[in-house]
Amino acid sequence: MLPWRTSSMGHLGCLFLLFTSLTWFHILGASGHTLPTCHEQLEFRCSDGSCISKLSVCDGHKHCADGSDEQRCKHLRPRPQTPPPCAASKFQCGDGKCIPQIWRCDHSADCSDGSDEERCDQNECELNNGGCSHVCRDQQFGFECDCPDNMRLVGHGQCEEINQCLEKDVCDQLCVHMNDSLNCNCHEGYSMNVTTGSCKAKGEEAELVFTSSEQIQVMGVTNSELREPALHISGPGPGPVAALVSERTLFWARQGRGSVYRVSLGGKQKDPALVLRDKSSVTGLAVDWIHQLLYWTSTGNNSVNVARLDGSAQHRLITGLEKPSAVAVHPLLGMLFWAQCGSSPKIERSSLNGENRTVLVTSSLRFPVALSLDLPRQLLYWADQGMRSISRVDFEGRHRKTVVESNGYLDQPFGLAVFEGFVYWSEEVTKSVCRASKRDGRNLQVLLSNTTSPGGVVIIQSVLQPNGPSVCGHPEAVCQHECVVDLRSERLQFTCNSPETGQNKSRELPDVSRVIPTSTLSDPTFAGILSLIMFLSVLLVGMALWWWRDELRPSTSLTHQGFSLKESQDPLIIQEPLRGPVKETLLKLDLEGE
Repeated sequence: MLPWRTSSMGHLGCLFLLFTSLTWFHILGASGHTLPTCHEQLEFRCSDGSCISKLSVCDGHKHCADGSDEQRCKHLRPRPQTPPPCAASKFQCGDGKCIPQIWRCDHSADCSDGSDEERCDQNECELNNGGCSHVCRDQQFGFECDCPDNMRLVGHGQCEEINQCLEKDVCDQLCVHMNDSLNCNCHEGYSMNVTTGSCKAKGEEAELVFTSSEQIQVMGVTNSELREPALHISGPGPGPVAALVSERTLFWARQGRGSVYRVSLGGKQKDPALVLRDKSSVTGLAVDWIHQLLYWTSTGNNSVNVARLDGSAQHRLITGLEKPSAVAVHPLLGMLFWAQCGSSPKIERSSLNGENRTVLVTSSLRFPVALSLDLPRQLLYWADQGMRSISRVDFEGRHRKTVVESNGYLDQPFGLAVFEGFVYWSEEVTKSVCRASKRDGRNLQVLLSNTTSPGGVVIIQSVLQPNGPSVCGHPEAVCQHECVVDLRSERLQFTCNSPETGQNKSRELPDVSRVIPTSTLSDPTFAGILSLIMFLSVLLVGMALWWWRDELRPSTSLTHQGFSLKESQDPLIIQEPLRGPVKETLLKLDLEGE
C-alpha cells in the first residue's frame, strides 16, 4: 500500500501545484505584468490593459471600456474656477453681471433686469463709498469719484499714485525720481550707453526667432540679417513659440493644432520632436526656466495647463476660461499671467500654482493675442488685435499705457517680445516683423517684410532668463536651496527641500509624483482566489498529516528509506519579473501625416 499511497499523494500534490501556479499566473497577468506597455509620458492604462491619452483621464467622459479613467477622480479633476466677485468699483446686477458703478442711475439701463436704475434717489456715496477708492461726491443724478493730490483717477473710481518715472517714461530700466529730476540706471547684466542712456545686454548678441507657415527663422537683433539654419517645417500656418534660453531650445505649436514640439538651435539635430499633445488648439506657450516647466493655453479645454519640459505629468491648472489666447510666466517672482478673448476679454495673474487670482485688465480690451514681460521694469505688455495696439501695465494692473498704436503695421499683430529698449512684434497683414520703442512707440523699424504669415516671436539672450532664488509657488515662499514641484495633486504643489533631506537636485528637472492606478490585486476577485488557495493549502496539509501518521506506525519502515531533504523546494516560487531599461524618447514629428 505504501507505493500506491506515495503515488496518489504525488499526483495530488502535482495537481495542487499546477492549480496554484495557474492561479498565480492569472493574478500576475491581472496585475499588469503581461499587458502591453503604455507610453509613460502620454498615455494612461485602463484596468482592461488598453491605453488612452492622459489628457482624457478625469475629463467627465469615459474613454476606457470599463470606465476606469473616470474612477477615483475626486481628488484629480480640477474644479472649475470662477473669477472673483464684483470689485468695489463695480455694481452687481440682479443677474450677477458686473458693471461700473458710474453707470448706475445714469438714466440708461445697463443691467438686463434694469436693477442699475432702481433706488436712484439715495445717496450712492453712503453705500460702499460709491465704489470710489478715495473721494466720492454725490450728484443730483448719480455721483462722481475724485482723487487727492499726487494721485489720478484710472478706470472707474480707482485712484493710483502718479509714478513720475512711468509718467514721463524716459528710462529703459531703473529710475530714481529725486528733486523733480529723473536719474536712469541699468540692471546687472546690462551696460548703459552714456550718449543715449539706453541699456544694452552684455554677452552674446541677441537672436530674434519667429515662426511662419514655412519655417522657423533666426535673425540677429543688431544687424537684422537672417541666419542659418532656418528650420524648414511644413504646415497650415504659424503658431506660438517659447524658448529655454540656456539650452537654445525652442518650443512651438502649430496654429489651430494641439501638438507642441521641441527643437534645438544649437545641436546638429534639427528635426522637431513631439513633446505633448492637447486635444484642442494650443494658443500660447511659456517656459519656466527656474522650475523647468512648460505652460500653455488651450481653447478646447478653456484652460491654462502645465507639464514638465519633456511633456510628462500634464496638469490642468486654471479652468473655466473663455477662449484663452496667451500665457507668460515670471518664476523669479512666482507669477503666472494669461489672457482670454471671449465675450468679456481680460488679462489675469496668479501664483505659479494657480492660486491668488487677480484681474489686471478688463477695460479697453478686445482681442489680446500675445503677452510678454519686461523683467527689468516689472511690466506686462500685450498685443491687442481688436484695438490694433500694444499696451502695458505693471504687475498690479496699474500705470497702464498704450505704447504703440495702429501705425499701418499693427492691423493684425500675432507675436510679441520685449528686449532692451524695444518691443518686437509680427504682423500678418503686412507680413512683417517690426520693432519700436517700448516706452512711446517711436523709432518704428520694419526688420523683415514679405514673410509668409509670420507667427510667434521670441528673443534668445541669457539676460532674459536670469538665475535667482527659487520662488516656490508664490512670491512669499522663497527656498534657500531648491523647490520641488508635485504635479500629482489637484493644485500644483511646490515644496522647499534642504540638503539635510538628501534630495539636493536644484539643477535637475523637478521631481514629479505620478498617479498610479490602484492595482487590480485589490479587486474582490483576488480575495476570493486567495481564500480558495488558503483552503486548499490547509486541506493538503491535513491530508499529509493523516498520511504521515499512518505510515509512521511501523517506524522501521521509514528508517531505511533514505529521504534527502536537499531535493525539497518551495512549490510556489514567484520569479521577479525581468526589468529592462525604460527608454523615454520623444516622438519624432510626422510632418506628412499630421
